[in-house]
Amino acid sequence: MPSQTTLYEEMSILSAQMVDAARTKDWDRLIALEHDVAALRAMLKNDDNNALSESALESKTRLIQRILDDDAEVRRHTEPWMERLRHFLDGAATKRRGDRIVETAV
Repeated sequence: MPSQTTLYEEMSILSAQMVDAARTKDWDRLIALEHDVAALRAMLKNDDNNALSESALESKTRLIQRILDDDAEVRRHTEPWMERLRHFLDGAATKRRGDRIVETAV
């Protein structure tokens, strides 16, 4: 199994790629990268900070901060799209309800 630091480095690389995918609105690539990150995260399930040296812990902290920054950037690009999707779906649901009311009234 790769070291914790290696796993966090890989997650950081993928999170940077996720930012690029979000910026270019490449949703399929973004989803695939999210799955890759989830697989790495699962490998960190038994993360034990006690086993890390001071320098490895500092490196891990920097990598996690970078991953969190990337996550915020991805959200900045995806949340407007999600909001438009939510409005679209709400509109479709309202139309279906209206159609059902008209059908029952006829």
